[in-house]
Amino acid sequence: MDYETKVYPGSGGYGKFNRLVVLFSWFPTFAVMLNLFCDVFYTLIPELYHCKPDPRLLPSCFQFSNYSKQGYLNITIPWLNGSRRSHCQLFKYPRNVSVFNENLPKQKVSCTRGWEYTHSAGLNRNYVTEWDLVCGDYWKVPLQHICFMAGWIFGYVLLGTLCDWVGRRRGFLISVSLSSVLGVALCIANNPVVFLLLRLAQGAMLAGVLLASYISRLEVCDPPNRLMVTMIGGFFGVGAELLLPVLVVLCRDWKILQAVATLPLILLLSYWCCESVFPESPRWLLSTSQLLQAKRSLRMFSSGNALCLRDENQPGERLLADMDSVYGDNCQPEFHTVLELRQTRVVWRNCLILSFTLFIGTGIQYCFKRNLPSFTTHFYYTYFLRVLTRALSCLFLCFTVNRFGRRSILLLSAIITGLSSLLLLALTLCPGNAQFALRQRGHAHSHTVGNLPHVFILQHC
Repeated sequence: MDYETKVYPGSGGYGKFNRLVVLFSWFPTFAVMLNLFCDVFYTLIPELYHCKPDPRLLPSCFQFSNYSKQGYLNITIPWLNGSRRSHCQLFKYPRNVSVFNENLPKQKVSCTRGWEYTHSAGLNRNYVTEWDLVCGDYWKVPLQHICFMAGWIFGYVLLGTLCDWVGRRRGFLISVSLSSVLGVALCIANNPVVFLLLRLAQGAMLAGVLLASYISRLEVCDPPNRLMVTMIGGFFGVGAELLLPVLVVLCRDWKILQAVATLPLILLLSYWCCESVFPESPRWLLSTSQLLQAKRSLRMFSSGNALCLRDENQPGERLLADMDSVYGDNCQPEFHTVLELRQTRVVWRNCLILSFTLFIGTGIQYCFKRNLPSFTTHFYYTYFLRVLTRALSCLFLCFTVNRFGRRSILLLSAIITGLSSLLLLALTLCPGNAQFALRQRGHAHSHTVGNLPHVFILQHC
């Protein structure tokens, strides 16, 4: 039974109730993006830091009262090329000397008492400064990024399958519940290994929240409106990015920020009690042949859309009767997996092409983003520049895709992104402003390349 032409219009189409469900499906996007981009501040390395001076490395005759704080640092911490103090080394002087002077023979040793940090942006205390993940332990910072994104990918696969087996609503509620618990547990993490493992698990659950809300939003929306509701969801993510620096300034500690970021996830648990704001998708119920639940869900949607839907009454007088005749009385649920896409060669081929396009767009986007700080040392300038670029990319899609088509905009954005990359490689001696303009253009269009596969997919759901 064709859902788009018979069932969906018979339940009221894209009416008031469907719009309400779409509205409440945007709030999970805000909560997920708030937790996702906290990682930027959790792993931000302070611009200035150095070893804590260790009196045990100084001669026994050293008189602290004879030196100012800066003078004390100058004789205990080496300078690198006369520009800045070393991040990872201290001077060690001979212990048994009678008179101290700066010309004594000395050797460089690693930090022995930890580090002192100067906080010019971001949190006063974060994942890096909490456990001194600099110098020899710096490798734990990119490892945290890798684990979090690995959890994100694993969550898409695992919880995407779960949404196909138990439904969109149950998959969403399971993901929200576990991500809330993991968010609270992160607030009391007492070592970097525990933090890393919890972020890995939370990344998987956050992916489940985002995926379940995204699929539900598409399935209650008609094809002409899917692009706009998806782009508005993207703006909710941009709003979370814009709000995050404000929360950072107010919180100043990563544990407090984590608690604040977890609060929206906890509020989403209210969806347990309010089925009307996040109901089970009738489209999924019909596709899995769950006829009784599908009828109940369609009655909820039709009543919410002020449409009477019974077997013998208009305007959907024949809809439920037709469903009975199509599915039969002894209909048994049939669940599906993503591997069944291989039986449809065209869909499988398109999925592979779009996945590769998404991979390329996201990868090159990361490269452009990583090179932006080379033009300025001001953290918040580059942060808001990236947010603005993402917002402009969403606006570009809103105003061009329906007018010029998905394929043409994808090709245009891919060409501009590629040309920007090639010109940056070829014109290494061009002025800094020209390089900056090329990077910004490439960054914006790589966002578009990364977003357009989602647009292609939602049009064929």
